[in-house]
Amino acid sequence: MWLREQIETVKKSDPAARSTMEILLTYPGLHALMVHRLTSALRKNDLHLLARLVSHLGRFLTGIEIHPGAVIGRRFFIDHGMGVVIGETAVVGDDVTIYQGVTLGGTGKQKGKRHPTVGNGVVIGAGAKILGAVTIGDGAKIGGGAVVVKDVPPYTTAIGVPARAVAWTHPESGESRRLERLPDPQLDSILAMSQRIEEQEEKIRRLEHEVEEKDRSIVGSWQI
Repeated sequence: MWLREQIETVKKSDPAARSTMEILLTYPGLHALMVHRLTSALRKNDLHLLARLVSHLGRFLTGIEIHPGAVIGRRFFIDHGMGVVIGETAVVGDDVTIYQGVTLGGTGKQKGKRHPTVGNGVVIGAGAKILGAVTIGDGAKIGGGAVVVKDVPPYTTAIGVPARAVAWTHPESGESRRLERLPDPQLDSILAMSQRIEEQEEKIRRLEHEVEEKDRSIVGSWQI
């Protein structure tokens, strides 16, 4: 049942998936989840060392590291997957999609809950780093390369380093609303140039005024 559901998830999420056999043989994300199910069961039976050894072998084979203690929801899709790291106390909800290079990691050596909690339906872009015991709300989207160190509200898009909220999507209508102006280097350059031009024009006006004042002073002295 679980395997069938995961295969269907891959088919829905990846248009490159052509057949069930291809998915079973060539999708490292699926292989990593299969290994995690085994290591999680070993850990629950107090076979911690064996769980870590199997997890280590799985990382070697897939390039994906999921700690046996991590809690993974249903229909979890890891696309490409190389370099994905999911820490011991991470919790991942249902229908989550992540891409290569994503880290759900900690920020130090503290004990207890130290890794992220990711809600249902979240999408995390390639190379994003979510660090610490932060919460990513349901339906949120994390942009590629973002570094998240604070909670992200549900249905919110966060980008940047450090990540900041830039949009909110209505969960029913799907309509998005900007929360702030997105970075636009070209517009920033134009605005900076415009400001510089205004400053220069102001200097020219002041110089013209000073010249006019001097001319009046000279004419007045001649008349005397």
